[in-house]
Amino acid sequence: MFTLSVRQRRRVLVADLISTGVFPLAITGATAVVPDVTERLPGADALGPWIVLTYNGLFAAALLLAGVAADRAARTRFFAVGNIVVATTGILSAFAPDLWSLVALRTVAGVGAAMCAAGGSSMILAVYPPEERRRVYGYSGAVLGSSLALGPVVAQGLMAVGGWPLVFVAPAAVAALAALATLGLPALRSPEVPEGFDLAGAVLFGVSIAAAVTALGLGFGPEVPWWGPVALILVAVASATALVRVERRAPDPAIPVDLLRIPAYRAYAVATGAFMGMLVVGLTVLPQLGAARSMGPGTSAVMLSLLTVPSTVLPLVAARLARRWARQLVTTALFACFVTAVVLQITDHPAALLAASGAVGLCLGLTEGVPDGQALKYVPYQRGGAGAALFGTTRMSLETLTLAGATGVMAALGPSSGMAVAGAVALVAGIVVHRTVPSRDPQRA
Repeated sequence: MFTLSVRQRRRVLVADLISTGVFPLAITGATAVVPDVTERLPGADALGPWIVLTYNGLFAAALLLAGVAADRAARTRFFAVGNIVVATTGILSAFAPDLWSLVALRTVAGVGAAMCAAGGSSMILAVYPPEERRRVYGYSGAVLGSSLALGPVVAQGLMAVGGWPLVFVAPAAVAALAALATLGLPALRSPEVPEGFDLAGAVLFGVSIAAAVTALGLGFGPEVPWWGPVALILVAVASATALVRVERRAPDPAIPVDLLRIPAYRAYAVATGAFMGMLVVGLTVLPQLGAARSMGPGTSAVMLSLLTVPSTVLPLVAARLARRWARQLVTTALFACFVTAVVLQITDHPAALLAASGAVGLCLGLTEGVPDGQALKYVPYQRGGAGAALFGTTRMSLETLTLAGATGVMAALGPSSGMAVAGAVALVAGIVVHRTVPSRDPQRA
């Protein structure tokens, strides 16, 4: 590990936290402006959804490659460059002359966001020892939870003040601040870097994830040609098949499969994916339920606030509880999410919806950042970027699959069945954590 002064370590943490707050706003903001941008910029209307899809797809595709690169590069410089890419593309997006240009800029921004996420984790794990990572990821969870909760409100406010261009400029300004926060910090380059690099494996992994995420994002609705998602799924399958062959022959595989062999790392990755799946499905499903439609605007706002606000205030409390009861905290929250989903299959009375939103919000708030901190204790600092990137990719993949499965089931059985899918995933994740993780995790890295 790198030995820095307390002040320098805090600067590393502050820079990472500033950058962490950008990603949710970049997603929610872009989603909010799609109708307005599609109407105002020249280009085919079908390009509108790709403003979000390309960003998500390239983020997922580049994350592991960025993690491996961050561990081999000067960590703070790599992180700063990623934030500069995000800042530059955000400002240019505000002046995009047409939809094609905006989609292209969002594609590059997705790569920059992957560099920020991987570079930030690589910095954190390089300067904070395993016993302090729980607390650090408590701060990260608080920032991420706040950004997720406030993102839609902030996006709407920015649109009201300055129109859709401001929704891209504001995150760009924050990313620029994150880059400036690294000025004067040590480069954090590892003295010994392996010579070999499995570029083919990293690229094939990225193509597989990007194609799968984009296909699931497109879905199979009436407005989407059937051959689009099918072609992407075929690309994902072909890339994954080639990836297996390449990784078997590579002396130093790009995918850190040895980390996946650590039971706690694997279990907590599944847990955090289940929690995020519960959140995105809840935000999608709860407003569609019958009783929710009869609620007034104020009651609906309270319901969504109960789902999201706990993630802004409870992560630091969760970090303290996780010192002794991390496994119990995570499993209890996952099982509680499952029970809540079952209740919503029985009734959608307004009181039940409010109680369900509060219960799920409490579970999410009390576990925000906990699985991350627990899993990344097992990652040696030399591979912090790759380990965090693989963890993030697992979470994103399970979250996307949960939302896609819930959407498909809802089309056939109605809105409440979407929560049943998310609840089932939470149940499986809870069983995995309960059976796999020891009651007291050994602290090793």
